[in-house]
Amino acid sequence: MTSGQNWTAFLGTRCIAAGAREMVARAVKQAHDEGVDRPVIIIDDATGRQLDLDLRGSADDVVSRIAQDADTHVDTAPRGRGRPRLGVTAREITLLPRHWDWLDQQPGGASGSLRRLIDEARTSRPYVRRQAQAVTDRFMTVFAGDLPHFEDATRALYAGEAAQFEGLIADWPHDIRVHTRRLASAAFEEEDGDA
Repeated sequence: MTSGQNWTAFLGTRCIAAGAREMVARAVKQAHDEGVDRPVIIIDDATGRQLDLDLRGSADDVVSRIAQDADTHVDTAPRGRGRPRLGVTAREITLLPRHWDWLDQQPGGASGSLRRLIDEARTSRPYVRRQAQAVTDRFMTVFAGDLPHFEDATRALYAGEAAQFEGLIADWPHDIRVHTRRLASAAFEEEDGDA
């Protein structure tokens, strides 16, 4: 389970914990141990995806498993000679000759240039907006799919209509509405120069 650092947990439509994943895991474990009558749903705030936790053992055991899972993605192989491993994955890409020529002329070579281009694209406003829309859509599908105006709110989200979106989610349960609004905020932020 590769996930972001912040999670939010819901019991029905009520948010029972939000914040650092370890803190949320402890709250979910406590709710589980208290015998809640319905499932607690955990959302990764970075992706909007639903997460599953292994709640066996103590709260410390649950948190330990989360840390172990995060550590499994770190390469622990002994370091040899040469350049440090930066978690780089080698893959083949196919480009036209003119693209290779341009990449070869860039400082840092083809790989460095591609990494810089990707990093720039990932921080660009359109990319951030699309990511916020996708994360919000995933969350809304799980928690608001049966609520009034779900489809219209989804359309307003993707159309960038913030005022319409706010009006459509106004009658949703408080915690669902607040979290939806928080996730969607980056989708409605305006760029410098946007009117």
